[in-house]
Formats: sequence, C-alpha cells, structure tokens
Amino acid sequence: MQTSKYMLANERDALWGLTVTTIGYEEIAPGDPYPTRGHADGYYFDLQKGRTLPEYQLLYIIEGEGIFHSRNVASTPLKEGDFFLLFPGEWHSYHPSPKRGWKKYWIGFKGDNMDARVRAGFLSPTKPVYHVGYSDSIVRLYKDAYHAALEEEAFTQQLLAGIVNHLIGLMYSLERNIELKNRNQEQVEMIYRARLRIREELESPLTIQQVAEDIGVSYSNFRKLFKEFTGLSPATYQQDLRLQRAKELLTTTDMSIKEIAYRLNFDSPDYFSSKFKAKTGRKPSELRR
Repeated sequence: MQTSKYMLANERDALWGLTVTTIGYEEIAPGDPYPTRGHADGYYFDLQKGRTLPEYQLLYIIEGEGIFHSRNVASTPLKEGDFFLLFPGEWHSYHPSPKRGWKKYWIGFKGDNMDARVRAGFLSPTKPVYHVGYSDSIVRLYKDAYHAALEEEAFTQQLLAGIVNHLIGLMYSLERNIELKNRNQEQVEMIYRARLRIREELESPLTIQQVAEDIGVSYSNFRKLFKEFTGLSPATYQQDLRLQRAKELLTTTDMSIKEIAYRLNFDSPDYFSSKFKAKTGRKPSELRR
C-alpha cells in the first residue's frame, strides 16, 4: 500500500530557501514485490540499477527492516526508528526485508537551506543513516505534512518547509545526544551539572576554572568535553548567557549600563559595551534607546 502527493512550487516559494516536492507513506508486507508501482516519472527505480534524484528525501522507518546502499556507503541495515537521507545526484538503492517488510514515511525537498547545511558539513552523503528510535513526535510531523499537502491551502510550501526543518533538526540532535549518552553517561551528567551551575550563578564571580575544579576534572579536559557537547567553550557559553541577561536588564529595568556591567561581572563598562556590540551589533545604549 502506498499513498503519496507530489507538490508544485513557484519561483516565489523557492526564495523561501526550501520547497517540498513529494510526501507519502508506504506499507510493504512480507513477500510483497518492491518497489511498488505508482511512482511519478523519475522516482521509480530498479533495485539492481538503483537511481539518482534531483532532490533530497528524508525517509523514516516505523516498522520492519531493510537494506540501504549508495555510492558512498556499502550495504547498511535499516531498522525500526531509522532515518535515512537521500542526496541529489547521489546514486542509491534500498529495499525492505522480504521476511519482514516495512512501514515508512518519506518527504522530498530541495533548496538553498539544505545545500548550506551540506556545505557546512552538518549532513553528508557519507553518513546517510541516523539511528534515533521510534518517536510519536516524528510520525506526527510526517502526518501533519501529508495532511497539509492534501489540503494545499495558500502558502502550503512555507508550512511544509517548517516541518522539514523540524524533522531534520530532530534527526540530527536526537542521534547526537544518543551517541554522547551511550559513550559516557557520567560525562554527560557532568556537563549538565556544569551548565546548570553556570546559568544559576550568572551574577556571581564564578570562574570556569572553579567549575572544573569543583566537579573534579582538569580545566583542559573539562573545556574539551564541554565544547564537544554544546559546540561552545565554557567561557563563551558563560559570556553569551551574561549578554542575554544584560539585554533583559537593559529592556526591563532602569539600571544604568555601568550597574549592569558590574552586576554581571564584566571587568569594566567599556569591556561590557565592546562585547555586547560584538555579539548583538549594537551598543547597550542603542538597545536601551
């Protein structure tokens, strides 16, 4: 069984940065032939010959299992709760297990937003499979996208683009967190405790060296682990939170800029102003005005 919808996008939609081309759901029972018929031109493929697409597709298996391989990846097993991402121009082939079949959702899309993520190295044809587990939230997003495509109200492409971005963000963050937690739960909990303490003591003279010392690790090791987990050094994390707090104080209180600078433990009002402008593009006085 297969249900699908093919979408059109105009030139104005393309300027949004991401447009959806196709969305659907497929059930393949054990022993059923595959691929199923009913694909539009350019989408059907022979399992042995494979295919290339002019777009990205994000597929999610909710039951069953199968096999995926591509130009960059040898035969890789797929199981319930796996995403796999197809890239434009990348040869690939995949199929469900003859013994188990599968149930899966897919959504196809293209645009500058995705191209930029690939160029930046967030997503790559060398890593197309993501093991995130089954999630009702993910299934609900696919269902919401399919219903929106069926109704096809005005500006549906912008709505679908938001859903695709949500799906990609979930895929990426869920697997990264699973990998970190599986590697060393103690280290993960240590970073959680450190982040919480930094947040709770923004207005104290707490140093990052003190945080590392109190949790019992060297500063260099703590800094390395913290940056791997959050993408920021602990000092940058602390400073950025203080600058966020400064924006709140500037817009909701009558405290002077000097008072805010010293309350948040910046060395001087001038140093605070330079860091604030570097982060926000405006001086504290300009934001207050």
